[in-house]
Amino acid sequence: MELKELQKLEGHKDSVLSLSWNPVTGVGQVPPVFSSCSDDETVRIWQLNPSTRSWDCKAVLEEQHNGPVHSCAWAANGTGLAAACYACIVIWDREGGGYSHGATIRPEDEYEVNSACWSTSGYFFASCGGDEVCLWVGTLGNDFEDVEELKGHSKDVRMVQWHPTLDVLFSCSSDNTVKVWWAETEEDPWTCFQTLDESSNGHASTVWAFSFNAEGDKMVTCSDDLTLKIWQADIKRMQSGHGYAPWNHICTLSGYHDRPIFSVHWSREGIIASGAADGAIRLFVESKDGLMTGSSYQLLLKKDKAHDKVVNSVQWIPGEKRLLASASDDGMIKIWELTEY
Repeated sequence: MELKELQKLEGHKDSVLSLSWNPVTGVGQVPPVFSSCSDDETVRIWQLNPSTRSWDCKAVLEEQHNGPVHSCAWAANGTGLAAACYACIVIWDREGGGYSHGATIRPEDEYEVNSACWSTSGYFFASCGGDEVCLWVGTLGNDFEDVEELKGHSKDVRMVQWHPTLDVLFSCSSDNTVKVWWAETEEDPWTCFQTLDESSNGHASTVWAFSFNAEGDKMVTCSDDLTLKIWQADIKRMQSGHGYAPWNHICTLSGYHDRPIFSVHWSREGIIASGAADGAIRLFVESKDGLMTGSSYQLLLKKDKAHDKVVNSVQWIPGEKRLLASASDDGMIKIWELTEY
C-alpha cells in the first residue's frame, strides 16, 4: 500500500489545528467538502472541483472569531458548522453556496473552547474547555439552551465527541482520562458513567483525541504517552435499551510514534490513521492472522515526514474513497490517497 500525496493546500497564515468533512457531501454528484481552522483566526471551506480534480478554497469565515479557532465540526445534516474559539463557539449556517453567521454560543465561564460538536440526532450540542464539559440543547436556526455543566475532569478537557449512533458523550483530558457521559432517560441528569484511566489500562499522560469505528462498538484513543489504545463495548446492549455497556481495553499500540500523538481517526472501512508531533502519519488495521485470541492491530503503513512540523489533525473522507486529509503547524493541509502499489 502507498499513501500518495495528491495536493497541498495553502491559504492559512498560521498553524492549521483541525479538519472536518461535511458528512452529506461526496455522495452521488455532490462534490466533497471539508473545513479547516487555524491559529490565524479563520475557518476555510474547501471543495473538490470535479473538472480539474483539484481542491479549491470556496470561502473564508473570519469576522466572528475572537482568536485562534481550535476546532471545527459539521452538524450531521451538513448545514451547520461549529467553530470553537476563546470563550465562545461560532455557528455558521450553510445556505446554498454561501455561509452566514447563525449564532454565537458563550459558556458561562471564560476559557479557550477546545472542541465543540453536535450529536448525531442533532438535538444535543457539546463543548469543552478548562476542566468542564458543557451540554446544550438546540437545533440550527434556534437558540441553544445551556442544559448542564458536566464536572469531573481535573485538568483541561481537550476534546468532546458524541457516539456515532447513540446520544452518549465522550470527553478526553490532560488529566489522562476519557470520560463517558449519559442520561439513561430524559428525566435523568447527565452523569459520568465510566472513566477510562490507568487503573483500567488507560493512558499515562494527556489524552488528545479519540475516534470510533463505523459500527460504534470500538474506540481508539491517542496520547502524550506515545500510544494508541483500542477499546470495545457491547453497543447493541445500549441500542436495545438494556442499560449502560462499559468500555474495555483490548490492546495498546506502542513504538510507532516517537513524539506525542495529537490526532487519530477511524475510516469507514476500518483503517486507523494517526498523526503526531514527529510530523509522521501512521495507518493501522485489525490483524487477521488468527494467531492471537481477541482483537489485535498491526501497522499497515508509515509515512515519515508527512509534514515539516507537528501533525494536528488527520481525517478520512466519509464513504468508500480512501482519501485522507491532514493538517499541520507548517500551515499546510495535504490530501492523500491510499492506493495499491
